[in-house]
Amino acid sequence: MRLLLIEDDDRIAGPLTEGLGRYGFIVDHVRTGTAGLAATATVPDLVLLDLGLPDMDGLDVCRSLRARSAVPIIMITARGEEADRIVGLELGADDYLAKPFGVRELIARIRAVARRAGAPAFTPDGPTESPAHESASGAQVLGPLALNRRTREVHINGRHISLTPREFDLLAFLADDPGTVYSRQQIMDTVWDPHFFGPTKTLDAHVAALRRKLGDPGWVTTVRGVGFRLTVPGEPGASEAAG
Repeated sequence: MRLLLIEDDDRIAGPLTEGLGRYGFIVDHVRTGTAGLAATATVPDLVLLDLGLPDMDGLDVCRSLRARSAVPIIMITARGEEADRIVGLELGADDYLAKPFGVRELIARIRAVARRAGAPAFTPDGPTESPAHESASGAQVLGPLALNRRTREVHINGRHISLTPREFDLLAFLADDPGTVYSRQQIMDTVWDPHFFGPTKTLDAHVAALRRKLGDPGWVTTVRGVGFRLTVPGEPGASEAAG
């Protein structure tokens, strides 16, 4: 699914493009309304439109787009006032998402808008590469661990493991590509939010809880100065310190 992101702030556009790309979306990014209008000459599947653009108001971009195309539009903006939402929707936007928001929420909105627009179904469960095999139930299997994204269930050696929603999201993210080292920032941007404001120790607390519940600290190993990765305890590459 090809998305056009019209967003002038690279601090937002960069992590957003990377996060959506991990879930199989192709993202074309432009920084101005003028460039966005020109880019829609080749109609994307959906437009993500910021309102606070440097050359023209995003509402004017929405009005121009809607006058010539039925492409689905989701406004993403720091303007959270009801009046702005109403104006945007009346101009033809299909949805309105106020910053800050998480990548997973945005993907849910994209899927909902695409369904209403009659676009082909797009159901990303995670990044396009999946090195681990799946069981008959559709769960990802890593040694004794079975992770089912559809039912959000985790089992170790057949025993159900109770995780909080955030702990599950953290485990699912690391399991997208077992063995790959993810930086702390990558994890926070995807599992929490690109605009998360809070103590970074929250990640360490969730890693510690996940290790405890999985029954072996070797499941989540620390690559010091970089971040974390998921490994199957006892397998090659699982020897880094878990602390």
